[in-house]
Amino acid sequence: QVQLVESGGGSVQARGSLRLSCAVSGLPFSAYDMGWFRQAPGGNLQSVAAINAPGSDVYIVDSVKGRFTISRDNSKNTVYLQMGSLRPEDTAVYYCAVLRSFMIGDDWNPLNAVFGSWGRGTQVTVSS
Repeated sequence: QVQLVESGGGSVQARGSLRLSCAVSGLPFSAYDMGWFRQAPGGNLQSVAAINAPGSDVYIVDSVKGRFTISRDNSKNTVYLQMGSLRPEDTAVYYCAVLRSFMIGDDWNPLNAVFGSWGRGTQVTVSS
């Protein structure tokens, strides 16, 4: 039984920072690629970032590139999303997920690689 527990969300002012964590259990974490996704109010689920199993390659969506960083600690079975220079349009529920694969290339959408269970999500609210 795979379990993903997101945490670290909250309310922050624009230009602020926040770090999200996703604790993973029920699978050999270090063998799997991971991703972060978000759903804004009234919006569709969108890819935010992804990282391959060893943590040597990352994907960052253009809208947050230069502001967000994805990382992982395989000794702690945890993947992180460090968010800086936050904007009101970053307001969303943020989810992590296990990926079937990781691709190198700017035309890849990690949404197409999601499998298994989603976490509960964590709310991020950015005020202007």
